[in-house]
Amino acid sequence: MVSFDLDMTLLDHKTWKIPDSAMEAIERMRGRHRIVLATGRDMDNRYSEGLKELIRPDAIVHLNGTKVTVGEQVIFEHFFSKETLRELLTYCDAAGYGMGITVGWEDFYTHPEVISAMDVARWGRSDRDFKDWRKLLEMPVRTLAFVGNEEQAKDLERRFPQLNFPMFAGKTGADVIEKGMSKAEGLIRLSRYFGEKEDLSQLIAFGDSMNDYEIIRFVGTGCAMANGRPALQAVADRVVGCNVDHAVQTEMRRVLESLR
Repeated sequence: MVSFDLDMTLLDHKTWKIPDSAMEAIERMRGRHRIVLATGRDMDNRYSEGLKELIRPDAIVHLNGTKVTVGEQVIFEHFFSKETLRELLTYCDAAGYGMGITVGWEDFYTHPEVISAMDVARWGRSDRDFKDWRKLLEMPVRTLAFVGNEEQAKDLERRFPQLNFPMFAGKTGADVIEKGMSKAEGLIRLSRYFGEKEDLSQLIAFGDSMNDYEIIRFVGTGCAMANGRPALQAVADRVVGCNVDHAVQTEMRRVLESLR
């Protein structure tokens, strides 16, 4: 298997596109390796479906390992503790933190103004359909997204030791994951499903953020992006350059050459 993170690994956040050269390299890999997306996103929601259709992965580790799919089949899913969910969202609401998730076409976040400000900074506009965050307490929630700075994330880590808050490479927020869940655990489940080694020694992986840490540290060949977090680069087998400089496709080309 070859595992790819999406944001700031395959996806260029300056253009919000996957470079043609990256797609060409993925197509050259197809048939020789299983193509897997391992991402903090739910690739089935409205912001990601188009990218999923473009990449056409063999399998997806969604939402930091809390949902794993092969084609349309869900082979694993895990949901947040209701008690923890209530405590976390109530605290974020009181503290002024942006926390929540997008479900379908609706956005359930504490302090929507924080999320809108991030959207405007990224895209120049925000067109979300915000709903009352309290409705999340009645829903099956796999993971959450925090929008804020590192100091706020550290505050949450201290208050909620049962959760992990791996920061995004751009330091604009963090994924929120119950301990025991990770992209790496999702890839282990896929390895088991496909009959590959569960120690991930046969896997090649690319990533940039701290939610990629376990993957990059333990796989056979872990490739960290030069635009990624320094702690991730420290455990990588290779630091392969920035995503905007065609680093992923250059490394994939090297791998293909080694297979000849």
